[in-house]
Amino acid sequence: MLFSGFTNRKVKTNSSRINLVHGGEGPPVLLLHGYPETHVMWHKVAPKLARDYTVVCPDLRGYGDSSKPKGLPDHSNYSKRAMAQDMVDVMRKLGHERFHVVGHDRGGRVGHRLARDHGARVRSLTVLDISPTLKMYQSTDMAFARAYYHWFLLIQPPPLPEKMLAASGPKYILGRIGRSKGGLKHFPRAVQREYVRCFNAHATCEDYRAAATIDLEHDRRDLKRKIRMPVLALWGRKGVVHAQFDCLADWREVAANVRGKAIDCGHFIPEEKPQELLAELRRFLKGL
Repeated sequence: MLFSGFTNRKVKTNSSRINLVHGGEGPPVLLLHGYPETHVMWHKVAPKLARDYTVVCPDLRGYGDSSKPKGLPDHSNYSKRAMAQDMVDVMRKLGHERFHVVGHDRGGRVGHRLARDHGARVRSLTVLDISPTLKMYQSTDMAFARAYYHWFLLIQPPPLPEKMLAASGPKYILGRIGRSKGGLKHFPRAVQREYVRCFNAHATCEDYRAAATIDLEHDRRDLKRKIRMPVLALWGRKGVVHAQFDCLADWREVAANVRGKAIDCGHFIPEEKPQELLAELRRFLKGL
């Protein structure tokens, strides 16, 4: 009901099974969700974008109805490199060799790695309300640690954070998405239920453990090599990223061609300001 005219499909990759919806006609655009959400977060954006583009909305590994494997000791099966490879495999099986990437939050970090590892396939990259992972960890201060406490909780060794998340149940998930100005009013009840239904504590922790370990190793190796495709960076003026980071400057450290702006909202741009996001995406993609 949320994605009228779209087709639901599960695609087998080399190392996972990815749940997705896809629809529309035109140049392919891959939309990657953030945390603690699923592909459903694009329900206000994808159907309208599909009037002019072929839109693919997957659940990342560890999220939604995609595979949720047990984490490896080095967390490599939840690295953004592994998640990016999932997306390349998915898009190839759908017949898309080159495509635009739009990623919010964790999806933006997967998009960044896609652009690094598969630059010939990524026509453009849009990142929503993030600075690069390495930059954010290197710039951590007390204010950021308080605001993004979950970054430092979830990376603790198992099973402590998993047990804490399981004990808090839906309150934790709804608390995360409801922290923006306006609370839960941007999230219909059906969407809230979907986020709660799909949440997996172990997969969540492994995603963040990978981000604090193996992902940083990969990012450090790439510091001297800028990504070349056009990058659009958008962030919420009322969010932590705007208060703590210089988003444009941060992305210009890792990419050669960056433009962007703040949008008058909090962290969850696709759900808080879908029309403004659509306008920015259309303007950006049309010019490529």
